[in-house]
Order: sequence, then C-alpha cells, then structure tokens
Amino acid sequence: MNWIKLTDETQLDTIIEESKHQPVIIFKHSTRCGTSEMAKMRLERAKAPEDIKFYFLDLIKYRALSNKIADVFDVWHESPQILLIKNGECIYDESHIGITMEDIIAQAA
Repeated sequence: MNWIKLTDETQLDTIIEESKHQPVIIFKHSTRCGTSEMAKMRLERAKAPEDIKFYFLDLIKYRALSNKIADVFDVWHESPQILLIKNGECIYDESHIGITMEDIIAQAA
C-alpha cells in the first residue's frame, strides 16, 4: 500500500482536483484504536488498485484536519473511516469493520 500522508489542509484542494481524474480514498485512522488498526491492516493486506490514490490521515495527530474533512465532504466523523472522493465529492464513506478493499473497488467503478 502506497499511502500518501495527509497532514495539511491545503492537500484537500489537491485531493479534490485529483478526484476529477481518478478516485481518491481518504483513510482516517486512530492510532489509539484496535478496530482502526484492524481496518488498516486489512487494507494493507489487500491488493490496492493502481488507479485509486490512497491518502492516510492520523486523526489523533491531525484532529483539526479530520474535522475539516468532515465539513468539506459533508460526512459524519467516524474512526476508522474511509471516504471515496470522485469529481470533488464524497460518493461513499464507510467505517469500522465495514471497511474492505472489495467495497472500495466496487464503489470506485
């Protein structure tokens, strides 16, 4: 898995622009949560499609950025959580044990 670290609010503009050309995933991860670690490991064990960009947010370290993501993409904050961004909008989000690579691939298609 080639995670792109999400650490700055200005990256959201980049994500919105990138999503106009390819699907983008934001994975919001809590380093203090076993369920979040399980979801991260499941994603990392799966084969990630090369046509989807994967961003990783440590929401403990970057809580304000996590809140901004919830505002920008109009989603309820959860942890762990994935957001699928296409054409500048969140078209799918999932949390906890519902996070699977298979669903990401299906929703991105």
